[in-house]
This record gives sequence, C-alpha cells and structure tokens, in this order.
Amino acid sequence: MTEYEHSRTMPAAPEQVFDQAANVDQMSSWLPEALHLHAEDLPAVTVHEDRSDEDTAALLRARRDQMRLEWGTRDQGDYTGWLQVAGIDSGASEVTVHLSFFDDSHDPGEQVVRDALDSSLRRLEEQVRLRVDNAAG
Repeated sequence: MTEYEHSRTMPAAPEQVFDQAANVDQMSSWLPEALHLHAEDLPAVTVHEDRSDEDTAALLRARRDQMRLEWGTRDQGDYTGWLQVAGIDSGASEVTVHLSFFDDSHDPGEQVVRDALDSSLRRLEEQVRLRVDNAAG
C-alpha cells in the first residue's frame, strides 16, 4: 500500500471551502485535470481517467458535519482518499488531501501524485477565492 498526503492553507472559512470542494457539479474545476467525475445516484459516481481512457465505478460521500469528503473505488477496493477542511486562525482554513493506493499497479508514482495534489489544491483555492470575492462584492 502506498499513501500520499498534501495540505494547503486557504483564505476562507472552513464552511466556504468545504461547500466549494463538495459541490459535485464543480468538482471538475479542481480535480486533477485527467479525471472527470460523473455523479449518478450519490454516493455512486463514475470517474473517467483520460490517461487510461477508462471509467471506474466509485463512491463519494460528503460529511458536512465533519467537513470531510471521502471517496474510493466501488468494486475493486484498489484506491481510497479523503479531503478534510479545518479552520485555523483569522478566518482561514487548512485543506488536507490523503490518498491510499492498495494496489501498486494503480499508483501513478510519487511525483505524478504530488504534482496532481498540489495543482488540485491550488485550483480549489482559486475557486474558493472566486466564490468569496463574488459573495463579498
């Protein structure tokens, strides 16, 4: 099993960050660029990966009371992950994403995963900033 974790501070309250992260209709704006989510009957979703041109049955659960998203493959159990939002001082939040690959053949490698996590959290922060700026203005 291989695990990865990456965090980023965002300039918004945890509720605002979580609401943006958990918005299924806008997840493609911050997920890794090669992944596309299609919500079926939540928690059931399908994830399309451009790299392999494959669709994977998955589950996605949003736990607002815990400010946590959880996901994983539905049939194989090869992969799981979570996103946790925590409030920090002065109205900011810290977002942590954790990924677990139970089958090494599904692990794209450390550098690829780290780059994808960094890019995804950066794009999520951009979406949060847009949301906060639009709400304030």
